[in-house]
Amino acid sequence: MSVTSLGEPIAGTGNIYAWGEGQITKLWGDGAPEGWVEHLGKMERALYEAGLPVPEVREIIEVDGQLGQIYERIEGESLADGLLGEGGADPARIVRSAQIFAEVHAKIHACGNVPELPLQREFVPAVIRRSTVLPAELKVAVLKAFDELPAGDRVCHGDFHPYNVLLSPKGPIVIDWNNGHIGNPLEDVALSLLILSGVSASQPPLRSRIEQFSQSYLERYFELRPDDRTQLAAWRPIAAALRLSDDIPQIQTGLLEQIRIGLAGPG
Repeated sequence: MSVTSLGEPIAGTGNIYAWGEGQITKLWGDGAPEGWVEHLGKMERALYEAGLPVPEVREIIEVDGQLGQIYERIEGESLADGLLGEGGADPARIVRSAQIFAEVHAKIHACGNVPELPLQREFVPAVIRRSTVLPAELKVAVLKAFDELPAGDRVCHGDFHPYNVLLSPKGPIVIDWNNGHIGNPLEDVALSLLILSGVSASQPPLRSRIEQFSQSYLERYFELRPDDRTQLAAWRPIAAALRLSDDIPQIQTGLLEQIRIGLAGPG
């Protein structure tokens, strides 16, 4: 079997193809680390079996030397498509979209005991230490700040944003669990807010709706999970350091500034 025999990738993707009836395959390419596809499949299968809203994971295939993971195909647009598209500025629609986002995130964070996922205490330092952008002195300071924050035992997505929430006929489904881990869920909330603020900053015409979405998301999330909201500010520089690992040159300067400000604390 060859990649060309799969046809064109599904619109909006570069490596996801239709596969039989009601399925897709995601090809990982030659650059995937050894064992990564199998490891990710094991994690995602465990999340599915834990009852979380994720696609069902099926077998692994090989196409032109590339490993591919088969998933059930989820029909429906992403939460971002409605939020950022035509009609997305309607206030009532923004609030409802944000509530869905919060409710799905809270459902994820209500789940623990998925031993197939790495621990936050190992995952976060490993990502930060690998950064080639974060100066050495900031790495030390960020890791010290991280060590001082409470640990947790909840499932965290690690990249939870509206494009990763699909609105299927059977309800919202969360995709792309590459950064999934177990830990303090406020890290996950801080990272989601950081991603949303980046969209707001880079696309001024969308700023009003993104800010309303973020505020409504926070309100609903903390209604469902009344965690210590005061911790959120302390998680922001850690979230910014994690976001640097995405290696997006346009946002690196801003993230470094957020890290410095966050570590300095109020005032």
